Amino acid sequence: MTTINKDMIIADILAVDANLAPVLMASGMHCIGCPASQGESLEEACFVHGLDTDEVLNSLNEYLANKEA
Repeated sequence: MTTINKDMIIADILAVDANLAPVLMASGMHCIGCPASQGESLEEACFVHGLDTDEVLNSLNEYLANKEA
């Protein structure tokens, strides 16, 4: 199973599964299409948006785990 980590770039996360975009958006990260966000790590993007990195990370990995189950 692929696991997302806080150091992964947003573009790389979306390359794992494009359906992670709605998970990011539901977490409060609405600018994932922004060119600047494509080069940010998950941790950096969460900081900019005032989001808890661990919560977003858990949501992403939970989605992937459920998809593979």
